[in-house]
Amino acid sequence: MPFTNLNSTHLTEVEQAAISEAINSLRALLQPIAVNLTPEERKRYGSINELNKGIVNKAKSFNDAQPALSSPDVDWTEFTNDYNMRAFIENTLQSLYGMVKDLESSKILFDFDNYTAANADYAYTMYKLKSGDVGYQTKYDEMKQFYSRTNTPETPTEP
Repeated sequence: MPFTNLNSTHLTEVEQAAISEAINSLRALLQPIAVNLTPEERKRYGSINELNKGIVNKAKSFNDAQPALSSPDVDWTEFTNDYNMRAFIENTLQSLYGMVKDLESSKILFDFDNYTAANADYAYTMYKLKSGDVGYQTKYDEMKQFYSRTNTPETPTEP
């Protein structure tokens, strides 16, 4: 075979359905805390940098160790709940980012396999057309639009 399958591991339809169901379940579980900020709100609230995370961590540390020194104007129960949720979400995001990176890499290999096989099929179509076999003209005409005038396929690019 003129092409190499860089990723020939495939999920069954049952496994694919289970993954879709798990994603839907995860979305449903996260729905109560999911917030969709507008671009303006994202800019307004931003993200705290490392220095500001240090401030938050130090305030929590002092509250944990010496609560008598903490401001009575701060709802420390809510502060702790927010702090714990932030840590949970950060850990969850790291796990999801890892899965997304793995899926993107797998998709690149599947795309490359498909692209290489499609190029082999196009070369076969040209061969059969030049051999005078019947039925290949329409296929050739429809596929040639994706190739340059020199009939050299473009190199695949990363998504």
